Amino acid sequence: MAAFSRRYALRAAAAGAVAVPVAAYGTGTADAADRGRGLRVMTFNLRYASDTRPNSWAERRPVMRSLLRREAPHVLGTQEGLYGQLRDIAQDLGPHYDWVGTGRGGGSRDEFAAVFYDVRRLAPVEYDHFWLSDTPYLIGSATWGNTVIRMVTWVRFRDVRAADEPGASGASGKPGTSVGSGDFYLVNTHLDHANQYSRERSAALIRERLGALDPSLPRIVTGDFNVAAHKNPVYDAMLGDGVLVDSWDTAEERSAQYGTFHGYRPLVPDGDRIDWILTSAGVRTRRATINTFSEHGQFPSDHLPVQAWVEW
Repeated sequence: MAAFSRRYALRAAAAGAVAVPVAAYGTGTADAADRGRGLRVMTFNLRYASDTRPNSWAERRPVMRSLLRREAPHVLGTQEGLYGQLRDIAQDLGPHYDWVGTGRGGGSRDEFAAVFYDVRRLAPVEYDHFWLSDTPYLIGSATWGNTVIRMVTWVRFRDVRAADEPGASGASGKPGTSVGSGDFYLVNTHLDHANQYSRERSAALIRERLGALDPSLPRIVTGDFNVAAHKNPVYDAMLGDGVLVDSWDTAEERSAQYGTFHGYRPLVPDGDRIDWILTSAGVRTRRATINTFSEHGQFPSDHLPVQAWVEW
């Protein structure tokens, strides 16, 4: 993996952040974006691994593998993954992917908000984590009434293809050093499932931290927000000033809409979207999809993955 820098290096060491090799290749619908500058983005609540049947991780893992290999996202924001589960996904994807993440309790403990990426297309420049609390750089902190620790993992990526284009240059004027069209931020999170106050404070903190990033670069925010799009103050807080937009709403084409949390029950047409991909207003979303993939009646998770094909 290419070398990259980490903000807050002392915190990084304390957090025991994990970056483990992984990856794969998909075919079919993935090919169109590969021919141009399109970027395939996915957000997916993986449902933490358990041995409880009929939806144990052993039963779901082959379906997850089939889905991810078929769709081959360039970047994937995940929620709820446990360390061993993420290692399984890494193995199933294969050698062309890598990932960044740390457990919400620090190190390899608890659930992750891990970010997977295709190394043939993307290279991380820097990354960090913060916790959704009044003490965002205190590992494992939770101060807003939520009993479950919540956090954010963000990565500044360089689009290797854009950086290698003829004439691409940065401040140095040297080819291959572009930090303009080739760089973007991916911000991935999972808001609390029960506490509205925590969700609202979390949304405000995420927006504040987004404002501290390089304003010239596009942003993509992936996550399970645990509230319905258009129906909650959290959604308004994330999109209210127009800096971010909902890729589902701005997409030139969309799949059918289903509730993105199904709990292994029948899918709900036109149901609530609690899993979102938000982007900077200047990002073009060519297509947005709620993916209903299953095999032999088995879904890979109790959520449906949400996908967007974006350009800028």
